[in-house]
Amino acid sequence: MTILVTGATGNVGRLVVDELLASGAPVRALTVDPSRARLPPEAEVVVGSLARPLTLPLEGVSAVYLAPMARTVRRFCELATEAGVNRVVALSGSSVGDGHEGSSGNEYGAVEAAVREAGFDWTFLRPGVFMNNTLDWADMVRAGEVATAYGDATQTPIDLGDIAAVAAQVLVSDGHIGATYVLSGPEAISLRGQVATLGSVLGKEIRFRELSRAEQRAQWIGYGVPEQAVDWLLDGFEETLRHPQVPTGVIEELLGRKGTTYAEWVEANRTVFA
Repeated sequence: MTILVTGATGNVGRLVVDELLASGAPVRALTVDPSRARLPPEAEVVVGSLARPLTLPLEGVSAVYLAPMARTVRRFCELATEAGVNRVVALSGSSVGDGHEGSSGNEYGAVEAAVREAGFDWTFLRPGVFMNNTLDWADMVRAGEVATAYGDATQTPIDLGDIAAVAAQVLVSDGHIGATYVLSGPEAISLRGQVATLGSVLGKEIRFRELSRAEQRAQWIGYGVPEQAVDWLLDGFEETLRHPQVPTGVIEELLGRKGTTYAEWVEANRTVFA
């Protein structure tokens, strides 16, 4: 059973390749530039891109790990069906269905709809906020002060490695067809709490300075983030002030182990912040 991993050099896809190879599954890893991809020699590295569906090497593929790309997903579905692909595990997001015009859930929802309508044996993975998002704080952490809005907004950030482990698990095991898994980290933690954890793990004082919503909005727009997306992000933080997120427990259920905590993630990434 050859498994095609799309986005094989992406943040999650690259880790999915490693997880599948560790399980003994035959992996075909998709990349636009094999010479620079640095993929494991055990993987069959092929040239192609989801952005150009006709380049997809689908012959002999029985299952696909599908990175989210709404613009071309229906063409992918047509080609995969013609090639005899049976199984699709699609990376989606917990924002599916929230309805905000700036939401990432609109793209994820389009991917899910196309895959479902195509008739594959599907599984959808809907992780929430990524721990990796706080890599954007690296310069502030090094300077000793993190400034952001909604410091008490409480979420359940997840490690990319745990998402990849779940993706590989559902690709190589039975019992997941037609399932939608909402994935979270093992703990609820506020933005202020994440800053405190960074300080504790790194062994340095890191101050927290709260920005107003208007200050944060202006900053992100200045970075080039579309206004609708900025408003959606800020609304999401505000929502978790009123209704703090709680862990879903799905990682633990599917993998039989505890998910990665934020402190463990910081320790693994300490060189980025040091």
